[in-house]
Amino acid sequence: MKGLPNAGKWIGYLERILILTFIFTGNIEGVGFLLAAKSVFRFGELNRAKDIKTTEYVLIGTFASFTIAIMLGFGVDWLMEMNLE
Repeated sequence: MKGLPNAGKWIGYLERILILTFIFTGNIEGVGFLLAAKSVFRFGELNRAKDIKTTEYVLIGTFASFTIAIMLGFGVDWLMEMNLE
């Protein structure tokens, strides 16, 4: 089954916006909820994927995206606190 054009790109953008929002509002537990929700939605797709490379590709992409967004969020948060002092 074919997905929507560029859907993965937009999902990634929205995930990163949500991660940054959770960090900036002090709701870091929301990042864990987001990761869990994505895992539930992707489980069926990854379970059906017979190719281990597809599973690895999705996992690496997800963790890289989350890591970059979290680091960026905490970095910006730290810089904002430094400017306020």
